[in-house]
Amino acid sequence: MISIVDDDEGVRLATGQLVRALGYAVATFASAEDFLNSGRTKEMSCVIADVCMPGLTGIDLLKRVKADGHRCPVILMTSTLDDEMREPALAAGAHCILAKPYYVHDMIRCIDSAIAAYRRVVR
Repeated sequence: MISIVDDDEGVRLATGQLVRALGYAVATFASAEDFLNSGRTKEMSCVIADVCMPGLTGIDLLKRVKADGHRCPVILMTSTLDDEMREPALAAGAHCILAKPYYVHDMIRCIDSAIAAYRRVVR
């Protein structure tokens, strides 16, 4: 299952449709807190999250997922992609970081890469 965490409903819906079209089950959440409190974090094979959200940011979520011992890759998206944003995201362990709006082929590449990495880890 792939989780999409974004406070923008339009982005959640569009990304969810893309991920479903690729054949994956999807769970969507309006905030990092909703995702973390869902009780479903262990079901995830990948998380796609916005960086800039009220409350916990996408980078906070990434750090929490890693600290809790989850091995699923995290793809981050942001409308303000620059070195100041990219470096902390990659340092925290982001699998990919994409600019919003993202190009569909870039998101597909990141998802394919993340799922392949997850499968190698859980074998």
